[in-house]
Amino acid sequence: MKAALRAWRIGRVVLRYRLDDLLDDTPAERWLRLGKPFVPRATAEVAAQPRGARLRLALQELGPIFVKFGQILSTRRDLVPADIAEELALLQDQVAPFDGDAARLIVEQALGLPVTEAFAAFDTVPLASASIAQVHAARLHDGRQVVVKVLRPRIEKQIASDIALLRSLAALVDRTHPNADKIRPQAVVAEIETTLAAELDLQREGANASVMRRFWKDSPDLYVPEVIWSHTAQRALTMERVSGIPSDDIAALDAAGIDRKVLAAKGVRVFYTQVFRDNFFHADAHAGNIWVDDDPARRHDPRFIALDFGIVGQLSSQDQYYLAENFMAIFHQDYRRIAELHVEAGWMPATVRIDELEAAARAVCEPYFTRPLSEVSLAQVLAKLFRTAQRYELTLQPQLILLQKTLLNIEGVGRQLDPRLDIWAVARPVLERILRERYSPRRLWREFGKRVPELMTRAPDMPRLMHAWLEQQVAGRHAVDVRSGDIAELARTLQIMQRRSVAAILGVGLLLVAAVLYGLEAGGPRLFGVPLSAWVAGIGGLWAILAALPRR
Repeated sequence: MKAALRAWRIGRVVLRYRLDDLLDDTPAERWLRLGKPFVPRATAEVAAQPRGARLRLALQELGPIFVKFGQILSTRRDLVPADIAEELALLQDQVAPFDGDAARLIVEQALGLPVTEAFAAFDTVPLASASIAQVHAARLHDGRQVVVKVLRPRIEKQIASDIALLRSLAALVDRTHPNADKIRPQAVVAEIETTLAAELDLQREGANASVMRRFWKDSPDLYVPEVIWSHTAQRALTMERVSGIPSDDIAALDAAGIDRKVLAAKGVRVFYTQVFRDNFFHADAHAGNIWVDDDPARRHDPRFIALDFGIVGQLSSQDQYYLAENFMAIFHQDYRRIAELHVEAGWMPATVRIDELEAAARAVCEPYFTRPLSEVSLAQVLAKLFRTAQRYELTLQPQLILLQKTLLNIEGVGRQLDPRLDIWAVARPVLERILRERYSPRRLWREFGKRVPELMTRAPDMPRLMHAWLEQQVAGRHAVDVRSGDIAELARTLQIMQRRSVAAILGVGLLLVAAVLYGLEAGGPRLFGVPLSAWVAGIGGLWAILAALPRR
């Protein structure tokens, strides 16, 4: 009964904001038509708003969980039209605070001791309130000023109820909407559920902040507040209190004498470093979560302060590599390479004609290069490439979409700070340097060294296994056990790997020889304590493996 009442309330809001036109030609639209006589007509002011604005207002009226739903949906620019995504990105997570005494009780239950024992002072009036949690100022007994983030009471039940309703609505859309295969409503709801589940665990958010603080310790570019682990649990997170200026408060930044041009370039460098050096990026980087240090000593060398680590992003090593290579190909206007990379990454089926994809990439990118690069948005280029590639059955992981949205936010902050910011000129050397370091022979050798114990353990079995495999290939007796759903992926993999298998086998064999020589401490001349024969075999193996990798 509760679910039915909630669904009716949602239907009323949908009709009041004239959103039924988003559901044209579906059974839901026909049901909503029946309810129109019982719902007040939209005001002239609402009716005059574009559809994205009407959807944003409706979600705000439906409550905090639907606000969060809209925020997450705004990141899925591969699924929703650009005008709607841009409006949903304006949703603010500002809702009425809950009672401060209830917050004290939640903190006491989470930490297992009275607030008076945990803190020297705890302010029951919140500093800020959002859909999932609110933040209170406090002071530790050692005098340190901190903030305590506290989950809302019964928020887990509210989220579970609304998610169940969204799942039912998604199933209905999946069955009835003509473009359900492109919208993928159930996948979107699953992604929202995963994101909200992560945000409900404040200890996990603390861990995210702790990892990012370690990556940027003593950095002049980014400061991450310290997590107070002794005062942190699943429903309460205590962190060092910091002061700063929101990155979109241009008047305050100018009044403080902050060099905005330096700051804007730093923001771009920090983002690319987080993605390609750390593989750990802040994925909710709007102005409310990105402050600027207001220390007068940092006016000419300003740094950012990161807040709210509920959403962070990471990429698989494969996606990270192919994304970096795509950026470099865009920088060099190498459209053929962009097309090849989309197929090699597995984002597109191997049956796609490379020349057609190359032409599509050229049609997207070339108009941008007729303008000064300081006016070009790399995020927009990437978004249009992904959108164009959808015609060729593009398949992207949610983390890539999250990265695209974050890049859009970072570029927006950067251009607000410095409208003449040349994002390409700033990003390109950072990316080139990181790639040189990440894929250098020294780095590859170091990574190989970490795997020596594993290789040594398996080395005795390798000659027998390799002989058996080669014998099967020669005799044509190699069996492939594959599920029907894997056939397309298998075809793509075989197409790519057949060109590189010989080099890869040779490289692995030489690396195994190097590992055995190193482990057995073979005699003869040495270099840096390693037998020269192991060096020769190892370098030969690395060369062969590099030859088997995709060309730059």
